[in-house]
Amino acid sequence: MSDVPRILFVCVHNSARSQMAEAYLNRLAAGKARAESAGLEPGTLNPIVVEALAEDGIDIAGKATRSVQSLIERGERFDYVIAVCDKEAAERCPIFPAEKERLHWPFADPSALAGDREANLARTREIRDEIRSAVERFVAERFPGTR
Repeated sequence: MSDVPRILFVCVHNSARSQMAEAYLNRLAAGKARAESAGLEPGTLNPIVVEALAEDGIDIAGKATRSVQSLIERGERFDYVIAVCDKEAAERCPIFPAEKERLHWPFADPSALAGDREANLARTREIRDEIRSAVERFVAERFPGTR
């Protein structure tokens, strides 16, 4: 393990929720922890999520999606694995070696939103804010004095 706790955020496609959670943890934990993200079935980065994060000063425009399986094959180890997808998908998440804790934070999937672009952006902002709040609570509880 590294000298700082490692957190893995997992969702279905690694295109929205897990990417947002990773970005917020890495910003808020200020070197006291390090986050990564991956998907069960990696897809394409959601452009509305990229836009919503950019509004909050976070640029993930060039970030690729990754598969959970690739992390397993490389023997990656994480202290915390946090599923940010629905219950059914969370139950499919693999167990990683040396985990301290496995958590489930269910959030709506911005990639599954149906509607026009403005409505989808507005709902994605709400989901972004929910994820940011969950990460803020996690960081405050697990890594006090950070920020």
